[in-house]
Amino acid sequence: MRILVTGADGFLGRGLVNALAARNNRADKITLTDLGRSETCPDFMDFKPGDLGDPSFLDELTQSGFDLVFHLASIPGSRAEQDQALGHRVNLMAPLSLADRLAAGNAGTRFVFASSIAVYGDLASRTVNPDTPCHPQLTYGAHKLMTEILLSDMTRRGALSTISIRFPGIVARPQSESGHGSAFMSQLFHRIRANEPFECPVPAESTCWWMSRDAAVGTLLHAAGLAATEGCIIQPPALRATVAEVVEAAMRVAGRRPLVSYGRNDALQRIFGSMPHLDASQAFSRGFHADANVDTLAQAAFSGV
Repeated sequence: MRILVTGADGFLGRGLVNALAARNNRADKITLTDLGRSETCPDFMDFKPGDLGDPSFLDELTQSGFDLVFHLASIPGSRAEQDQALGHRVNLMAPLSLADRLAAGNAGTRFVFASSIAVYGDLASRTVNPDTPCHPQLTYGAHKLMTEILLSDMTRRGALSTISIRFPGIVARPQSESGHGSAFMSQLFHRIRANEPFECPVPAESTCWWMSRDAAVGTLLHAAGLAATEGCIIQPPALRATVAEVVEAAMRVAGRRPLVSYGRNDALQRIFGSMPHLDASQAFSRGFHADANVDTLAQAAFSGV
């Protein structure tokens, strides 16, 4: 099988690459791509550095075709909001251009797209499922939703076999990553692990949807093996918990109790800290899984810190 991973040197990409390396029988031909040269690329995988916004690079990348593509490449929501042109090029035009080239060269390619819960917008108190109306409040979410729609149409036409996965906040991202509005969800793990004080920008009772990188990678791999259905969109199960509950779990797992204080950033609270109940019954019925509880979430988050 010919496999492509875009955004392969990012936080989620590195986790996926490690999982592919662990399960690969060397019969697969795996190509990785990102902007810069990866220092962690396994020797039996082919790393092609380049810009997905460059048409000539896309032509070269897709020339031989692929059977399975994981499209993870994007720029974070806060950065996309600040630089509209960059967000448009990376988060909208790049996946659409990649999908067009794949369809032209090998109709039926399985295309797994890392979408986001940002497509929903302000959720208020609604219970959420994949049929919940989408009203994105950020450009990032709008671009993700536009891409979902186009990919669903390509599935309808038989051009590609697509599945879009609406990921929640994945933890614990490296401290070096910037531009994520939900960065506080990862920062708390880093600060607690280092036994350093942490000032959380949202109240303790803020309710978030959490997912470890291990769970996210498992979701991607499971999605790749599902039978294709028209316009397939998956809202994967996520762990719904308050910030205070996750902080306490992180302290238990780390064996440290640094000072944690809480603020009230209304914008962050509205977008990331007011998550309603999630109806993931559809995803559970198709074999997807979430982190079992806050302690297993913390253990998985710390494993990558």
